[in-house]
Amino acid sequence: MTLTVCVYCGSRNGTSPAFRAAAQALGRLIGERSWRLVYGGGNVGLMGVTADAALAAGAEVVGVIPERLVHLEVGHRALTELHVVPTMHERKRLMAELADVFVALPGGIGTFEELFEVWTWRHLGYHDQPIGLLNVEGFYDPLLTFMRHTLQAGFIDASQQAMLTVHDDPATLLDRLAAEAGGSHQADDFSRL
Repeated sequence: MTLTVCVYCGSRNGTSPAFRAAAQALGRLIGERSWRLVYGGGNVGLMGVTADAALAAGAEVVGVIPERLVHLEVGHRALTELHVVPTMHERKRLMAELADVFVALPGGIGTFEELFEVWTWRHLGYHDQPIGLLNVEGFYDPLLTFMRHTLQAGFIDASQQAMLTVHDDPATLLDRLAAEAGGSHQADDFSRL
């Protein structure tokens, strides 16, 4: 089964070399599996690292970037495809439309926003694609603790929490997401967003 993996990650490398190594490993694995990468189109930080590793391993890499960021010269020019869109909202919608699965690596507020948005969209029935967290060196442990607190406080339920697949190994995470994916887009309806 050929999958398109939408990756959300930082436009910075972060402080730990493990973050960069995980981004390289994820990109390489996507290419080795003959899958396709869709991401935010940048050439900086973990975004650029993931894209470069996927390209080097033979993957098709599709970037989706808003015009404003292209003007700031952070668009990756060596991609298979680079879609330049007018807004951040259009960027996120197109990335989601192209995806079979979603993976969040370490990142900042943009990564968190993308993760929570696609998670919310799944809960609301706009799509049924698997969502994974690559929990490099426990980066997401505080968030997972907070989400357990949110469950205990009654603001989410166990079914919402179960929509997120978490692992610290890129290959294992991709295996689990692929098994969950089944290749179907029948539930997708991003036109309603």
